Amino acid sequence: MSFLKKLFGGGAESPGKAAEPVVTGEVDYKGFTIRAVPFKENGQYQTAGTIEKEIGGSVKTHRFVRADRSPSVDEVTTLALSKGQLMVDQMGESLFSGG
Repeated sequence: MSFLKKLFGGGAESPGKAAEPVVTGEVDYKGFTIRAVPFKENGQYQTAGTIEKEIGGSVKTHRFVRADRSPSVDEVTTLALSKGQLMVDQMGESLFSGG
């Protein structure tokens, strides 16, 4: 779980580790904003991102990390955006229900 803390702002950076993950791609899809936020793990990039939507005047965010890895940041960016779209198609606003 420590990589999740590093990914989403918990815990201190270790020497030699990459800086905070950055958004490498973004798409608006069916009223949701999907962002790819891959991070380096064991020499490869891990597929990760966020899905956001404004609901009732506040922005709700769902963070996801997938097992897929690649040495190519472009590849995991494309994969994260497509996984995010699939999650929106399958779950819609229930992504934010917490259960």
